Amino acid sequence: MPVNDIDAPQRVSVDTLVPRIPGVIFQFHRSHNGHMRFPYLEGGGMALKYVDRDVLARNAGQLVEQLTGNDHPKVMSAIEHSARCMLPLTTRFRLPIPTGKPRWIAVSAQPESAQDGVQWNGIMMDISDQVSEEQRLRKLCDTDHLTELPNRRKLMVHLTNVASLSTRHGTPLSIMMIDIDHFKRLNDRWGHLHGDEVLKQLAAQAQTLLRCEDMIARLGGEEFMVVLPLTPLQQCHKFADRLRQAISVRDFGMGPGQVTLSIGVAEYRCGEPLTSLIERADQALYSAKDVGRDCVCFLR
Repeated sequence: MPVNDIDAPQRVSVDTLVPRIPGVIFQFHRSHNGHMRFPYLEGGGMALKYVDRDVLARNAGQLVEQLTGNDHPKVMSAIEHSARCMLPLTTRFRLPIPTGKPRWIAVSAQPESAQDGVQWNGIMMDISDQVSEEQRLRKLCDTDHLTELPNRRKLMVHLTNVASLSTRHGTPLSIMMIDIDHFKRLNDRWGHLHGDEVLKQLAAQAQTLLRCEDMIARLGGEEFMVVLPLTPLQQCHKFADRLRQAISVRDFGMGPGQVTLSIGVAEYRCGEPLTSLIERADQALYSAKDVGRDCVCFLR
């Protein structure tokens, strides 16, 4: 039975297909003396609308630096590693767009030896939507949903990093442990919705009083922690008392003086486990509660 022409497979030429794909197919060549060029660069999407392909085919060095911006050192490091080890090139960068926000571009390419250097055959894809979703999910993982402060997980990552810097450079580091006094009583009298509003207003005011390098996070319930890099114990104590006073005179819809804080502060001892630092700040917090609340205590 003869094959119907309608059912026969349709051949599509590469020249017809490539401009329609949602990405860019390329050949990238780097000579031994560092000269870079794109012998082949074709595809769809918006990336090629803002580049001069003729220039890239002759000399891509300066234009690649312009197109990758702040990501240029990372991209060049990935290229160097791929060339040296002859491993696949995998990286991403932000492509500036004159008409809007930068687009995230992912690069994946396979290197091969060329007569005067290395040549990569690969593809570039716009992954801006994927990166946006990654950032959204990361924020959900790192953020307290009520106060929009960093949560315990993000705080501990940050505290680990600044403690490492403190040990390496011999700089001071202090923390505050904060607890709202009689918060259960407040919830019982004014309702949990009002209690939530107190938590949100406290978070907002604390952020206005702290420095840009400080981090306040909600640990859970009515407990917060503040990490203060480059801050010795005495200065941390002053910051804590300033915050305590600001909250004690604020009207949270219940009249001034209805919301007060007990705060414990402690200074990092070079090289000590973070659990020890947090435990000392906790003990100082309990001391503040024992002596009557609405005060700041510290342990050396």
